[in-house]
Amino acid sequence: MTYHKTIMEYAEKQVPECVSHDTISDELFAKYGVNRGLRDINGKGVLTGLTNISKIVSFKETKDGKRQPCEGELWYRGYNVRDLVGTLAGQGKRFGFEKTAYLLLFGELPDEEQQMDFFKHLAKSRSLPTNFTRDVIMKAPGSDIMSSMTRSILTLASYDPEALSSSLADNLRQCIMLIATFPMLAAYGYHAYNHYENNASMYIHRPMPRKSTAENLLRMLRPDGNYTPTEAEVLDVALMLHMEHGGGNNSTFTTRVVTSSGADTYATMAAAMSSLKGPRHGGANIKVMEMMDDIRDHVQNYEDEDAIRKYLTRMVRGKAFDGKGLIYGMGHAVYSVSDPREQVFKSFVTRLAEEKGRCDELMLYNNIEKIAPEVIAAERKIYKGVSPNVDFYSGFVYSMLGIPVELYTPLFAIARIVGWSAHRIEELVGNSKIIRPAYMSIMKERKLK
Repeated sequence: MTYHKTIMEYAEKQVPECVSHDTISDELFAKYGVNRGLRDINGKGVLTGLTNISKIVSFKETKDGKRQPCEGELWYRGYNVRDLVGTLAGQGKRFGFEKTAYLLLFGELPDEEQQMDFFKHLAKSRSLPTNFTRDVIMKAPGSDIMSSMTRSILTLASYDPEALSSSLADNLRQCIMLIATFPMLAAYGYHAYNHYENNASMYIHRPMPRKSTAENLLRMLRPDGNYTPTEAEVLDVALMLHMEHGGGNNSTFTTRVVTSSGADTYATMAAAMSSLKGPRHGGANIKVMEMMDDIRDHVQNYEDEDAIRKYLTRMVRGKAFDGKGLIYGMGHAVYSVSDPREQVFKSFVTRLAEEKGRCDELMLYNNIEKIAPEVIAAERKIYKGVSPNVDFYSGFVYSMLGIPVELYTPLFAIARIVGWSAHRIEELVGNSKIIRPAYMSIMKERKLK
């Protein structure tokens, strides 16, 4: 601790030097036509690759060649995600996540024989090496479950004799194994933390072969292992909607970049996890929940639209909540008029809220969804529409499912590992060059005295 304090004091003293030498003005980015964050002023991404896995639609081109905002669309392997959820999930159906995973990995929806074969291999892969839970997951528990999972992913490479293999079959095997074990890494990581740091009881439930990913996850998280059909269906849909979102999102692009370097599957997925862990990417639903707690403290009547509007206005002006002037869960880097995932999810959220007796809270969410875009439009200059994104409701759903907040971002990872895997395989099959974009140096040359 003494050394930590000493090095911290040194680091704090050096901060001004870093700020002085590493600050680059906005004017220079404009002068050289460099789009910060690889996005232009209208939010359109700089084209860096091609993919056949998914498609996001947020603008349509008019007859005169202009881009016009439109209702958002998300497509997986040629299928609209609305149709996929409507066909594969809900109303007593199971395994929507698994069927969609097959689609993203292999390009086609499975027939009955392919479906059963895939389920069988997923079920067999839901196991960890002997004593892995004790020796790795429980060794250094903490509230940061994303770091716990990342450590476990890298350690799993030590148990794989073909960890560094460039064989496509080996890489597929590794991806399927990680898709199967991610729920275990997350659930066991949480239980270790909850036991050793919160003094709670320890219970480790093994996944059951005939249960879906959503069912097994709820079973592993709960002391009695019980859940309702609605709970499992809603979680299944949440996983389906979060599993893929184009090649340009930060963690998937990380997957492509690291894959292009020739790195192994374990290192690649650990890098993707590190990207998703960032609060600008995977932690948005946590921020929504914190914001909603704050709003509930200041708005007593959830039907009072005037009170909600006044408080949201204060938030946008930076005078309420965290002072950053944001309404979390509103707007998206790509979508303009609407986020299709949010629209699909909302009906399932309503069903769950009715079952849980939390319709009053749902009313507050619905009113904020209606009022927030009006407030933002009145207070800010916006270049495209503002609408709720999928994170606006996902935290509320996890709360109703009794899932602890420490697992919100890991749940995102449990879904998104499928998309990462599909993009890794596509990068391995279709590309042979390392991804290396250019940076322009604005450094001034100096001579030593």
